[in-house]
Amino acid sequence: MTRTPDDALRWARAGTALLADAIAGLSEADLREPTALPGWTRAHVVAHLAGNARALHNLVCWAATGEETPMYGSPGQRAAEIEAGSRRPVGDLLPEFGRTASALDDAMAGLTAAQWEHEVVTAQGRTVPATEIPWLRAREVMVHAVDLDLGVAFTDLPLDFLTALEAEVSLRRGPDLPAVTGTLAERVAWLTGRRHRMSQVGGTPAPDLGPWL
Repeated sequence: MTRTPDDALRWARAGTALLADAIAGLSEADLREPTALPGWTRAHVVAHLAGNARALHNLVCWAATGEETPMYGSPGQRAAEIEAGSRRPVGDLLPEFGRTASALDDAMAGLTAAQWEHEVVTAQGRTVPATEIPWLRAREVMVHAVDLDLGVAFTDLPLDFLTALEAEVSLRRGPDLPAVTGTLAERVAWLTGRRHRMSQVGGTPAPDLGPWL
């Protein structure tokens, strides 16, 4: 499928709602539980998503004003913010996720058609039109909603989102991926380096792939 900016904005909002529902009511102890991401607790994931919203908000401001506003001010800022955020109490961290997500959504809603076409630079150094910002956010909230291990699975994510994600990650992984069998949700779990039950055509277990996102 060919994803559109409107698709990506819809997925970003749906993923934010899915994740907000998943973390609502978490206790302090719940927040310190491990996730599917090695070395990260749920607090790390929530802190990362709050920081990601702030960073993408910078790109929206860049698109709106033309003034260069990078996602992060230094190479180490992202990691430092996640680590510091992971130590915050539940009563601070969960509302911070909600505030930053809402601020990003409001900022994106305020962009004009011309501003959406302005170029910005991602944290990985890619120059992209601002229309890519909602897709960058959608990937984060959707996939990390699964990583939290709070009952959300890849099967709970929209099929059109999974189709778009499979296409992108397959392209990024390169042409040497083995042919595998399985459902769309299972294929995406495998492609993104998450837990899976995939096998290659012929029955050989599919190789584990390195983490993506």
